[in-house]
Amino acid sequence: MLIDPGGATAECPVKAYEWMLAMITNISLVSLKAASARILAVFRKLMVAGLVAVLCAATTPDRSFASPATPTPAPDRELVVVTKEAPPFAMKREDGAWRGISIDLWRRIAEQLHLRYRLVELATVQDLLNATSDGSADAAVAAITVTAARERTSDFSQPFYVTGLGVAVRGGLANWLPVLRTFTSFGFFEAVLALLGIALAVGVLVWLFERRNNSNFAGHPVQGVTSGIWWSAVAMTQGGAAQGAPTSLPGRLLAVVWMVASIIVLAVFTAGLTSAIATHELQGLVRNVDDLRSLRVGTVERSSSVDFLDHHRISHFGFANAQDGLKAVQEGRVDAFVYDRPLLMWVVRQHFSRVQVLGVTFEQQNYAIALPPNSGLRTQINVALSEIVDSEWWQDALYRYLGLARTETKD
Repeated sequence: MLIDPGGATAECPVKAYEWMLAMITNISLVSLKAASARILAVFRKLMVAGLVAVLCAATTPDRSFASPATPTPAPDRELVVVTKEAPPFAMKREDGAWRGISIDLWRRIAEQLHLRYRLVELATVQDLLNATSDGSADAAVAAITVTAARERTSDFSQPFYVTGLGVAVRGGLANWLPVLRTFTSFGFFEAVLALLGIALAVGVLVWLFERRNNSNFAGHPVQGVTSGIWWSAVAMTQGGAAQGAPTSLPGRLLAVVWMVASIIVLAVFTAGLTSAIATHELQGLVRNVDDLRSLRVGTVERSSSVDFLDHHRISHFGFANAQDGLKAVQEGRVDAFVYDRPLLMWVVRQHFSRVQVLGVTFEQQNYAIALPPNSGLRTQINVALSEIVDSEWWQDALYRYLGLARTETKD
């Protein structure tokens, strides 16, 4: 059968194709709409679940980042706090009561943290550290310096006082030895030799100019040169240059130049010597660590100052306490006594009027409260310390005991 391309028979396949295409398109649109609805539903559920999780996280403390709980001593437990006499940080009255910078600070901390405690006196700082390291004491308060060796066995609070090692010397010794040291120094001899050398050169020149026409410089060369040097020295000191003065024109010109120059040279020399003496007097007998090597040095046995002197290889004598060492200084048995500066200042001011503490300070030291290793009180004490050392109460305490405000205190 012949099919007419323009007839109805030819249009049937085309319409069938269009119908099938429309059906597929409708099915695809329906599927896409259904899939999109499912995706939106899932997305809404995820959004709701995420919002709930965020709200839960905001209202529930995150224990993975929270600080570990600090154990608080039981109310019925009495803490053992060891101490030793170390004026002005820990001092015992005749009635047995304790006072001082460290003692008052601990009382303030205990009051703020509601701690019950009793003070127990021990003999040395090492005894205090032994008590905290073995756990027989809950804290140690005195003038305890934090060192690397001590941190290996004990724990420490944050520093509450920053100072250094001081040097105490006898008053008369501190005033005169620096002056004597100036006159025996190489610089002084160098300056004197320079002056003598110039005077010698001028004397020789005067002899050369005057030996033929001036009887004062005639005769044997040794006699003439000696006369020239003598006249040069007299002219330099302005003590009588007219006597035996040069008569020739070159000699007189040299004499005028020398007399003017000698005035300037002596003025400079005198000013330098005066400045050196004044500087030594202000700085004292000890200006640096090297000055200690030439002195007889004393310190307190088993203290942090012993570590300092041993580190710098400075020989020293040991004393039981600061009072014994300062007594040795006053009696001339040792030249200098090295110990914690605030303790030195307190003892000297109270008992040794003939001893003075120099302005030099060696090796920064931090005073802190010693605690047993991994002490649960450390965090609480540090928080209380931070509040107290920034308060007016702390400034009043420093002024009451040391006569100073924010000097050598915590940064």
